[in-house]
Amino acid sequence: MTVPPGVRELVPAAIDRFGERVHAVSPDAWTAPTPCSEWTVRDLVAHMCFEHRWAPHVLAGETMDDVGDRYDGDLVGDDPVRAWDGAAVRSRASFAVTSSHAPRVHVSFGWLDVEEYAVQMLVDLTVHEWDLARGAGLDEGLDDACVRATLTYLRSDPIMLTGPGLFAGPIPDPGDDPADRLLALAGRAPR
Repeated sequence: MTVPPGVRELVPAAIDRFGERVHAVSPDAWTAPTPCSEWTVRDLVAHMCFEHRWAPHVLAGETMDDVGDRYDGDLVGDDPVRAWDGAAVRSRASFAVTSSHAPRVHVSFGWLDVEEYAVQMLVDLTVHEWDLARGAGLDEGLDDACVRATLTYLRSDPIMLTGPGLFAGPIPDPGDDPADRLLALAGRAPR
């Protein structure tokens, strides 16, 4: 699989962009459906809160057993924006200090090089940024550098595409636009 260089450095800004979308969700859009067939906008943000609550632990070299069940249950409560902000601030700070990262990290399906974990988090942030925008009726534009990095990675057939239920199956390639190609690989119809 191909992990583009410098991927960890893209994650903090991707966290910020996802957060901007979270802050832009109107009160009536939290129950709107998203391209993730079983998730509302609120559910999608809850998923991202879960992922980003784990990130500081994972980057520090803790295992799933070390973290245990501390993030089970409803992480967003009545205030998804506040929940995201709490998860994001810790995750962003952890990703920003790349010199402190463990060389290999433990995730739900085993051990990964930290660079691969970072690109998988970038895929999640980038694709779900679009999902959030689509569900909440926001601007759907994506960052070009994140699109290029995640598209390169997904084209190399990693576990993100072949794993059970991580994304919907790919749809036919929509043409030349890199963002559209990325979304199609992740089972989204961009237009």
